[in-house]
Amino acid sequence: MRFPPPLRRVMTALAVTATAVAGSIVLAGSASAVDVGAGGYASARPAGAAGPSDSDGAAVAPKVTGRMAGRAVPTNDWWSSLVFQRYAGNPYSENMYAHPLSFHANAGGIGVGHPDTPAVTADGRMYEFVHQSDLNVGVAGLNAPRTEVDGWGDWSVSPRWSDGTRTLRTTIGHGSPYVYAEAAGGDALVTFTGTAGVWQSGGNVLGVTVNGRDYALFAPSGVTWSLTGTASASAPAAFFSVALLPSRGALPLFEKYAYSFVTDTRVSWSYDESAARLRATYTATTAARQGSRTGTLQALYRHQWTNSADAVTAHRYASPRGEMRLREGASFTTTAEFNGVLPALPLAPGADRARLRAAVDAELDATDPYKGAVDTYWTGKALWRLAALIPVANQIGHTAGRDKAIRLVKERLADWLTAGPGETSRLFAYDSAWKTLIGYPAGYGTDKELNDHHFHYGYFVLAGAVVAQHDPAWASGSQYGGMLKLLVKDAANYDRSDGRFPFLRNFDPYAGHAWASGHAGFAHGNNQESSSEAMMFNAAAILFGQATGDTALRDMGIYQYTTEREAVGEYWFDTEGAVFPSSYGHDTLGMVWGAGGGYSTWWTANAEEIHGINMLPITGGSLYNGAWKADIRQNIEEMRASNGGRESEWRDVIWQFLAMADPGTALSLWQGADPAPEDGDSRAHAYHWISALDAWGTPDHSVTANVPAYAVLTTAAGKTYVAYNASGSAVTARFSDRQTLAVPARAMAWRGPAGSGTEPGGGGGPDPSPTPTPTPTPTPGRVDARSTIQAESHQAQSGTGLEGTSDSGGGQNVAYIANGDWLRFDGVDFGTEAARQFKARVASGAGAGVSGLVQVRLDSPASAPVGDFAVGNTGGWQSWRTVAANISGVTGTHTVYITFSSGQPADFVNLNWFTFASN
Repeated sequence: MRFPPPLRRVMTALAVTATAVAGSIVLAGSASAVDVGAGGYASARPAGAAGPSDSDGAAVAPKVTGRMAGRAVPTNDWWSSLVFQRYAGNPYSENMYAHPLSFHANAGGIGVGHPDTPAVTADGRMYEFVHQSDLNVGVAGLNAPRTEVDGWGDWSVSPRWSDGTRTLRTTIGHGSPYVYAEAAGGDALVTFTGTAGVWQSGGNVLGVTVNGRDYALFAPSGVTWSLTGTASASAPAAFFSVALLPSRGALPLFEKYAYSFVTDTRVSWSYDESAARLRATYTATTAARQGSRTGTLQALYRHQWTNSADAVTAHRYASPRGEMRLREGASFTTTAEFNGVLPALPLAPGADRARLRAAVDAELDATDPYKGAVDTYWTGKALWRLAALIPVANQIGHTAGRDKAIRLVKERLADWLTAGPGETSRLFAYDSAWKTLIGYPAGYGTDKELNDHHFHYGYFVLAGAVVAQHDPAWASGSQYGGMLKLLVKDAANYDRSDGRFPFLRNFDPYAGHAWASGHAGFAHGNNQESSSEAMMFNAAAILFGQATGDTALRDMGIYQYTTEREAVGEYWFDTEGAVFPSSYGHDTLGMVWGAGGGYSTWWTANAEEIHGINMLPITGGSLYNGAWKADIRQNIEEMRASNGGRESEWRDVIWQFLAMADPGTALSLWQGADPAPEDGDSRAHAYHWISALDAWGTPDHSVTANVPAYAVLTTAAGKTYVAYNASGSAVTARFSDRQTLAVPARAMAWRGPAGSGTEPGGGGGPDPSPTPTPTPTPTPGRVDARSTIQAESHQAQSGTGLEGTSDSGGGQNVAYIANGDWLRFDGVDFGTEAARQFKARVASGAGAGVSGLVQVRLDSPASAPVGDFAVGNTGGWQSWRTVAANISGVTGTHTVYITFSSGQPADFVNLNWFTFASN
């Protein structure tokens, strides 16, 4: 983080120091800063900042057993109310919706139900399959003070109860019709909440009907269930299971697997780039508690069984997600075509370039281009709004605008992705209890409730992915790429060996989509509002993984993107008309809940925002919506019907969404209105997007490609092929209809009926901000020592800050420089002709008698200087002079350190740029 003049000078006056120790900075009186390349995070949250807490504001720790202590426990899951105690008076859980079963933990065990009949609220805005317990699985006499989590898989969990005498441990999971139970200290006990009709008895298997639903209770061989009238059944069993039957005739099949207890659940995936195909396999590991049978029964969601060739049985369950189909076996595999993502669309041949340039400049020249963004959400949206201007400016040849947008994004990202001494704002801090990074200032419960990390952090990563196209070195692990990857891992850790974060925190592999609430402490279970922001996170992961050569990150993004795309179509938009109850009066959901869904948002009942929250942000990853063009039109028709026949808010977002099905109408609407954009969008981006689709066509998912960053668009005149190449070498994109497209290194290319083109190359090196003299393009990853090197383009620094400069060329200068501060510049190439002169642009408003040395050191801040010059007051902090000094002849490529030495603790110099020369 950078410190403004008052804070920096107070810090200097108080002689606040930071000591470098083993890759971290020990902060005086606070936590340490953990370095990650040029960035880093605080090892504990700032003093006074909130962390995970209950509704009364009291700090909470994960409710886990001793053997699970210290592990990265999942949050934002269907069962998270078990582990995150949101309400002080409920130490057990809220309703949990695993489908087909639902659960609610209590002092005596776990309530089990099957909500199979939807209810629509009186206002018609929500449908609900609300949990009601048909029976309770427990141990006789159990009265536990709380429930703790004793293990978990990717979609299963094992809650445990103990009152000091009696213990119960169960395993429950998505898709599982079983509750597996282990009992100690008392008999197994199943209590019925309604009158039980017994239709199978006499031994270790009991068949009962409760509240119209059929269940089977399985005890070990040789053990007999004892009935207490119609109220309960007990057995002296150390283990037992209870199953929800789709019919009484299914009892033999369920008995077959009743003693094959699920011990783990895991998803794995692979991406076949040549075929543009993602395969995901869902596996339940089992252990035989009696006999030798392994395997299990799993109920598949609609988005699973429609995308799997694996056989299912004839048995069905009702659920809030439509019909679930039962499969016999330990695993199943789904396949999905990946239709690509793009960093941006190609410029329309007929686009009004002057209009685009004026719109770009209006955003960049604003007094506050970040629009007052403070917390992680609004900062993220501001970063994307500015980053989306980069390809627009680049495509119209407005390089100054492109470079200014890059600089603005890099500066604010670097600010947030760095933690410094005493920092309390614009930083990320690690919570070691919950294994999470929290950005401060937080927003919308990202701190107290661990909500929405994928929404907020996805914007940061997407903006970083756009910057990486123009400055790959900036996005490397040695600079800021490492921190951006940690933000990805916080929300979707794809490396099971990395214990700093839980596996896929926000994403629920079996449900097929992410959850937003960290604690899930609602009667309706967990929820997610903006499916489109979740998809934005997935697209950001793909693009950033591709830009940095991290195929594991890229493939995780493709897995989540393709899977969540299917879930969005089924469960938010019901594109096949097979999920929403017939009595629900809407064609879309604003919010999906564990128990159902609602035509609503968290903050308004306005139809435009209910629909729009599942449209924004519009990015090159939004083209998945083109798979259901009829539903796009239907979506907008319903919105208008609910809003007086028109839209008046978020028109830019709504018309960009419409453009994926009907770009001609969208462009006509835009041209006639030129509306003020939603806060995360801009006129330049919206016009560029709509006019591009009008020219090149709407998404065509019938054709795939062998590169991940691509799109196929179709008009009546024919297809347009688009591909982006993040690598340093030219590639050929091969499409499944036998078309090919040559794509230069680090460029986007396209060919279609309206013409063809290649996006101009980006950026001129590590910092493409405006410079006072022309700067040649260096070798990728290197900086020409004889170019004008902007001081703010450093890869690392200690003690300095940034401020706007009045010097020629504008931009920013490095400021607040005092004794002991330094700047680091990687890959400075002096060539074979020795450099013998160092020149720098400096200014100083230091007080009388305050001066110091500006020094050049190579490869280490502790090496002997190869040259230096003294500087004192120049007449003001923006009164600039160019000062030269001789240096010993330097050749080759080096890491250059500019260090600063002074006999006084006060600031003594500002630095704008420097360069080297042969004489």
